[in-house]
Amino acid sequence: MTAARTAERRITLERIESYAPERSVRIEELGEHLGLRRGDLGVFRKFYGLDRLRYDPQLPLLDLLRPAARAALAALPEDGHVDYLAYAHVTQAVAPADTDMAQLVREDLGLTGAEAFGLSHQACVSSLGAIEILGNLLRAEGREGAHALMVTGEQAYSPIVQLVPNTAIMADAAASCLVTLDGDGDVVRSFTTRTLGEYARWLELTPEQSTEYGEQYAPRIAEVIHQALAEAGLTFDEIDLVIPHNVNKLAWRQTVKELGIDQDKVFLDNVPVYSHTFAADVFLNYTTLRDAGRLTDGAHYLLVSVGLGATFGAMVITHRTPGGSR
Repeated sequence: MTAARTAERRITLERIESYAPERSVRIEELGEHLGLRRGDLGVFRKFYGLDRLRYDPQLPLLDLLRPAARAALAALPEDGHVDYLAYAHVTQAVAPADTDMAQLVREDLGLTGAEAFGLSHQACVSSLGAIEILGNLLRAEGREGAHALMVTGEQAYSPIVQLVPNTAIMADAAASCLVTLDGDGDVVRSFTTRTLGEYARWLELTPEQSTEYGEQYAPRIAEVIHQALAEAGLTFDEIDLVIPHNVNKLAWRQTVKELGIDQDKVFLDNVPVYSHTFAADVFLNYTTLRDAGRLTDGAHYLLVSVGLGATFGAMVITHRTPGGSR
């Protein structure tokens, strides 16, 4: 296969799966744990649209990651092999310093022949970024039958990582994508990011910087969305639905206004059900829509997420159902 032909091969998502713990709590149950007063919780409920979230501090991290990863691997063909595993996470320290979670996940899944590594510097955009990186690795290697597995998910193990002040309450969830080139799954048409490094030290921002970031939030999301659409050769009218992260409803109402689109164009039903789930919620929303029969074969969708630090990311995909359009 020529180098030019290898570079042209399309990244496809052969299987996307997600998992959330069964334990569901109302946000008020976390008030004392997070140091939130009744008025603070009222703001999260009334204005941000939060209600419940999945939270199980007793669940081991591997047990959180395993169900979605194994379900995604079920799509691996008999003659296929997993060459790479990327564990995308938001919190830099998800395990003790002497523990490499990517290696543990690889061993737990029995993928002894895969090269495993972690990614975290794009925060909640890391899972989308990992898909692009895995696709590029597969292109560089050029092996027939090669696949890669993106695994994401972590737990809100401390109030410091669970509460994003005046923005979100983080929940537990995981997701996985089985990735290959020129497969039968969803086609990745484009992926765009922009990082505003001046907000990298999130916990140390001054009130003025926080206000400034809030003012830039919606315009920067709109910017990366329009760039991703342009690179995909599509217009917003050709997008069936935006599948977003679940940061909160207020932030998305502001973004909808910036984009000048109908709010029904953005799937927000899961915000009060799951809340924000680190880098997994775009895929949690995808599987919710898919399992409800709301994804159409041949239709185009926008996956959008924002990570603290601050990275904005948008990915355009074309959905393909088994036996559907090619």
